[in-house]
Amino acid sequence: MMPESTFALTHEESTGLRGLATRLSETSPALVDELSWLAACRSASCRLPTRLRERLRTFRHDPGPDGVLLLRNLPGADDIPPTPVESDSVERAATLSASVISAVSMELGELIAFRNEKSGALVQNVVPVPGQEAQQSNAGSTVLALHTENAFHPRRPDYVTLLCVRSDHESTAGLRTASVRRAVEGLDGRTREVLRQPRFLTDPPPSFGQPEDATKPHPILTGDLDDPDVRVDFHATRPVDDEAERAARVLERCLDTVAESVRLVAGDLAVLDNRVALHGRTAFVPRYDGGDRWLHRTFIHLNHRRSRVLRAPLGHVLD
Repeated sequence: MMPESTFALTHEESTGLRGLATRLSETSPALVDELSWLAACRSASCRLPTRLRERLRTFRHDPGPDGVLLLRNLPGADDIPPTPVESDSVERAATLSASVISAVSMELGELIAFRNEKSGALVQNVVPVPGQEAQQSNAGSTVLALHTENAFHPRRPDYVTLLCVRSDHESTAGLRTASVRRAVEGLDGRTREVLRQPRFLTDPPPSFGQPEDATKPHPILTGDLDDPDVRVDFHATRPVDDEAERAARVLERCLDTVAESVRLVAGDLAVLDNRVALHGRTAFVPRYDGGDRWLHRTFIHLNHRRSRVLRAPLGHVLD
């Protein structure tokens, strides 16, 4: 991880954040998905440590060349329960860790979730699940291909956050990230042109059905020629012709060249700009003994209004 992409809380700041998160965890009804608790969390996010708020605001303005911000020394629970092993595991209760990630997320934008993913929970668990080791999903433990989160969806997250509750036994699992801002420098003019054309398909998982525009051809790169947004999943995105296939492979190689990996430890929170940074995971070996790797995950929209047609009034879950 680049030094300018890392921000470490001081002991005093971490202690202050612990106090804020503890109060949130005790705020009725102490359920993350309830609107009254989210309102309290939104208010509490304004009282994060000043330096942290400033760093998040700077990242929101410009995510830098890597599109990733790594926050370190965030407070964690003193008594962590066993790592869940259930498929689609989520955090409904406002635990200390769930309160921390929610408050930080709310300082960036609005928490969102998708009804057909993890039952629409706003704080989700990323844990290895028995029998799903080889899956290209958050439940797997094999190498996870670089991807834009929910690349198939027209209202995909602007930011993804990942809070490490517990690292894997051998500390071998790495969060892998790659920035299109760095990779685009390695693309020739014709490759850039092809990647900007609607010559790629990204199919949704079966649980999503067919979201609006999900299976229509789309470009991989959009926006500014020299500083584009990216939309691709190198496991699920399919080029529609040979030239598009070649262009996608060139982009993948360029991203691999600039990719970085960081091994998250408890108290680390990675903030990913989903428009600029792709992410994946290196492989690890779970033991399913209660001590396996455990991350919390949230999705964030900068402009809550743009998904209004897909949500209930005042809601945060997209149908």
